[in-house]
Amino acid sequence: MNKVENITHIYTDGSCDPNPGRGGWAAVILNNGREDSIVGSEEYTTNNRMELAAALNALRRMPIQKPVHVHTDSQYLQKGITEWLPKWKLRGWKRKGGVLANLDLWQELDAQLTRLNITWHWVKGHAGNKYNEKANRLAQAQLRN
Repeated sequence: MNKVENITHIYTDGSCDPNPGRGGWAAVILNNGREDSIVGSEEYTTNNRMELAAALNALRRMPIQKPVHVHTDSQYLQKGITEWLPKWKLRGWKRKGGVLANLDLWQELDAQLTRLNITWHWVKGHAGNKYNEKANRLAQAQLRN
């Protein structure tokens, strides 16, 4: 098996209606030619929390040191992981302006960064990406369950 085949691609999305309100999350996992989906929901939450939950729940399923590419349409998630997280950690898990929302999920995502080989990608939402669109449909469906 070559390196390209060994990479898992995860497409994530979260949804909330109203925001805050009932929320849903979904991840489409592509691994070795196989496509799987996972979903979940919360009764009272936020859109941002659902975006984080989608990525976290997918990453929890990956074996240690697995190369993973996470594709998200959430700049909150993508920038949080790639830009803001190191600064939050230096400040004792605080934002420059104070309290860090969704601290529990950010800390769990940080733990996944040491466990896995993750590359983060931002994709434009609702722009025709097959797997991003599927993750969105699945997350939206969780609002009605």
